[in-house]
Amino acid sequence: MRPYALHMNDGTLALTPAPVRVQRHTGTWDAPETLTVHAASDLLPAARRWALDTAAAFDVDVRVENADSPASATPDADVTFVIDASIRTAGYRLAVTESSVSITVADLAGAHAATQTLRQLTGPQAFRRAPRADIPLAIDAVTIEDYPRFGWRGIHLDVSRHFMPKHEVMRFIDNAAAHHLNLFHFHLTDDQGWRLPLDRYPELTEVGAWRPRSQVGNSYDDVKFEERPHGGRYSKDDLREIVAHARSRGVTVMPEIDVPGHVEAAIAAYPQLSSTGKPGSVLTTWGISRDVLNPSHENVEFFKNVLDEVMEIFDSVFIGIGGDEVPTSAWKANPDIVAHAESLGLNSVSDLHGWFLGQLATHLESHGRRAVVWDEGLTEHLPRSAVVTSWRGINAGAVAIKSGHDAIMAPEQVLYLDHRASEHPDEPIAVGFARTIEDVLAFDPLPPEVIAAHPELESVERADAVAPFPGDRPVADEGEQGALLGAQAQVWTEHLDSPRRVDYATWPRLAAVAEALWSPHIDRSPGTDASRGFLERLRHHLPILDALGIEYRPLDGPHPWQTRPGITTYKRDLAKEMELAGWTGAGGFREDEDGNEYTNSM
Repeated sequence: MRPYALHMNDGTLALTPAPVRVQRHTGTWDAPETLTVHAASDLLPAARRWALDTAAAFDVDVRVENADSPASATPDADVTFVIDASIRTAGYRLAVTESSVSITVADLAGAHAATQTLRQLTGPQAFRRAPRADIPLAIDAVTIEDYPRFGWRGIHLDVSRHFMPKHEVMRFIDNAAAHHLNLFHFHLTDDQGWRLPLDRYPELTEVGAWRPRSQVGNSYDDVKFEERPHGGRYSKDDLREIVAHARSRGVTVMPEIDVPGHVEAAIAAYPQLSSTGKPGSVLTTWGISRDVLNPSHENVEFFKNVLDEVMEIFDSVFIGIGGDEVPTSAWKANPDIVAHAESLGLNSVSDLHGWFLGQLATHLESHGRRAVVWDEGLTEHLPRSAVVTSWRGINAGAVAIKSGHDAIMAPEQVLYLDHRASEHPDEPIAVGFARTIEDVLAFDPLPPEVIAAHPELESVERADAVAPFPGDRPVADEGEQGALLGAQAQVWTEHLDSPRRVDYATWPRLAAVAEALWSPHIDRSPGTDASRGFLERLRHHLPILDALGIEYRPLDGPHPWQTRPGITTYKRDLAKEMELAGWTGAGGFREDEDGNEYTNSM
């Protein structure tokens, strides 16, 4: 049987994301029934992962040998993994001939990326877990040279609003890794649920992991509920398994503990954390809670203890500490908190927000870790080691880079995949902005209007590979700009109450995100040749999503069973918000100089 027909009518390979260079050759590599793989010792994790996936999908035996060990007696190998320092960071050269397959890389990250491309070349069967006798392991001869545009290619998943079981989290990571994404932002705590087990504070999950009911939709006027308890928590061993599972696929897991706002679940468990002094409860509605942490010295110590246990579980250099949407009205109404701000010499009570995050970020820094905050957390109190995730727009990320912080672009205007995928009347629980596949594909982390406002960043915008994976990058020195590490998409789950709903919201738009973050910079605006070409490749790529078991949104709209009729939603108008606020963003929680709360979202 011929190899899987991955090429389109014009002969282009339907790889997603698109590689930098492809050269097709005549001939086919037909794998023997017993495969021998030689890999440099540093590349063995990627070689073994590919071997396991390949043995499961095809009726072949795969033997992996350490090429650096004299004990490797096999003179020739069918597949080789070789280190060559001339290859670009996280990139690879993949050569398939009639007699062998060779993968040449500078590092393990490149080897992981190469194996995912090799799986795509093999076709959808490579992503299944059982062989078919009529589909052999065979690949057309080809040479591919490839490397990423950005080092940080992330996907965020919220398991606080709706819990995702361990096996579904690992499946989510598998699917992301198959598309060259390498950072999994694990949002573990919020007002509606605390999922992280802690030995020192067991009630955080005993109390904070459960709520009696959940809001359905996002209507503010006629709030409806599903009258069913919801909850879930992981064990520490579950989390260690998730970290190891991700690592074996070239993905880093970054946990997030969101403070000092979005903490009602923690306050329900430990009322002394509250700024109001009143007992709390795990929230059953969506939105922003007005009760936030009391930013006392005692509560700083509480969350330093929390982070100490987080660092025992997660090996990521980066640890998320939140910092978004923090109302300060409860602080201003509490005389003790006002006095606390004065004793610290702060200009206002609101400055306790930055001070609190700064204390935790400095604690992480003392342990060789780096804090990651949402863009509201960018203040003078934040150490330069902290990374800023720009979510309300792009401008905050540009400001962060200019001030010496590394930044990640994650603007809700483009990369919030829980927002509706189109204006189709049957979109389920249609919230936020309408963002199509084409819109997401066109994402530019530093668009011209932002560069015009921050011309110092023009050289960053034009770079093919801004930085190696950020754990390898030193913090900027005083007076230096930070780096644009990359970008990430967000999947918030207020309105995604099952893995099927998460699949629908995420895919195939995440494939477009992967293309924008991996492939070389090019204009992918809707209607361009690049956009049309991607959509054509995507149609050939959908069978791979099918093989992965992803219940994605069909390109022409939802299946009947994917709809959620009868739910009233509030939708936002992107054009009006961009006209009002541009890339500064109109969303999120804001306060004026008098402390009055407001939002500009429309």
